Amino acid sequence: MTNVFVYGTLRHVPLLAAVLGKDQESLDLRTGCLSKHDVFAVKGQDFPILKPSGGQAEGLFIGDLSDTEVERLRFYEGSYDYDLTDVSVTVDGTEHPARVFKSDNAGWVPDGPWSLDNWAARFGEVTVLRAVEEMSYFGQRSRAKVDWMLPLIKARATAKMQAKRRNDAVSPSGMTAGDVGDVSLSRPYAEYFTLEEYGLTFRRYDGSQSEKVKRAVFVATDAVILLPYDPVRDRVLLIEQFRPGPFARGDDLPWQLEPIAGRLDAEESPESCARREAQEEAGLELAELHEVANCYASPGCSTEYFNIFVGLADLPDDVEGVSGLEQEAEDIRSYVYSFDALMQMVDRKQIVNAPLVLAALWLARHRDRLRGIA
Repeated sequence: MTNVFVYGTLRHVPLLAAVLGKDQESLDLRTGCLSKHDVFAVKGQDFPILKPSGGQAEGLFIGDLSDTEVERLRFYEGSYDYDLTDVSVTVDGTEHPARVFKSDNAGWVPDGPWSLDNWAARFGEVTVLRAVEEMSYFGQRSRAKVDWMLPLIKARATAKMQAKRRNDAVSPSGMTAGDVGDVSLSRPYAEYFTLEEYGLTFRRYDGSQSEKVKRAVFVATDAVILLPYDPVRDRVLLIEQFRPGPFARGDDLPWQLEPIAGRLDAEESPESCARREAQEEAGLELAELHEVANCYASPGCSTEYFNIFVGLADLPDDVEGVSGLEQEAEDIRSYVYSFDALMQMVDRKQIVNAPLVLAALWLARHRDRLRGIA
């Protein structure tokens, strides 16, 4: 059995429990300190680093961890270039042998004191959600493979956090996630996206619980959809690019007209994502953003969630061009259409992108107001 001393983000007990795969109540935790060390923030990062000094580093002493639990900690901390070092930790006035995660990464520059409370308030919730998926790969995938997946794991965790923070949906039945039971989860595919298979029961309208059913869900991240509109010139900007979905369906026209769109990065707000994507995909600076809808793309089989905006922008004749991020193999062409031309394409069923149809119809309802305040 091994004693471990943690001084940074793992002092957040919900995160520690997720990493160890245990209930919080079952953890053997005591407050301890490591002499001649201090905990510092790392410049440009959200985690701390332990450095020798004349102070005392406060933390949690975790007693009697099994070899598997220590390996779970190694797996989690391995993504941050930490490894275990033997130390002596003071607990209730008595010295105890323990192991602590330290790093020799010379690129991490200490940047003043680090606050667990400040970190937990800003990052705690999403980090726990991220760790739940990350640790599900323990014993199944290498640390290097999980590191490759980490940006999307973080983005999926951000989507789960957003789902808990905002839901304006009308549910006449009054039933909630608490009416789903006997849940089991497997993940037969996990790469850029994941496929999750659930076994579960759900409350029926007669009050009984259903028999256990299996449901497969395509797990994506939250996305932003943006229709740029120039209320002075009364025109919109659309983009065209190759889309693998229509191609896989057998569509002869896989290059499609769309609004600007992109997936939310970890801890990114929909509004900041909309402005970032406008710049990346069309070189646009946006003025006001107007919320159109917040909705699921296909709730029967996918977690994908759209935050749809109309964004006011200056769209002169020379705004059209080709752009996109080279590292993402994007090749995106932008086009300007008058409002009337846009609505004519909608009426003729020539727009086959559902969020664009929705944004166009919203714009038709609010166009006079937007032009009146321009």
